[in-house]
Amino acid sequence: MALEQTFTIIKPDAIASNFTGNILAMIEKAGLRVIAAKMLHFSEEHTDGLYEEHKERPFYPSLAGYMRSGPVMLMVLEGENAVSTLRNIMGATNPKDAEEG
Repeated sequence: MALEQTFTIIKPDAIASNFTGNILAMIEKAGLRVIAAKMLHFSEEHTDGLYEEHKERPFYPSLAGYMRSGPVMLMVLEGENAVSTLRNIMGATNPKDAEEG
């Protein structure tokens, strides 16, 4: 087992739907600790920097607009195998492949 840190973002739709507490509870139940957190509204500079590798892709304008549509919560998580634990919590990247919940 390896103590790791990983970065995650609670996105605007989850915050608008008041799921922040539920998401934090899932993270903590899985044995991860929030060691840093900040809530903010992304600027154009934030999205351009974070998603730079996607800037030339056709979906980038909608992705950037979505990420700027409301507040986000940025977090650094720590725990045993934090990266794989968080990926397991988040589920499949493609919503068509995601399990219920």
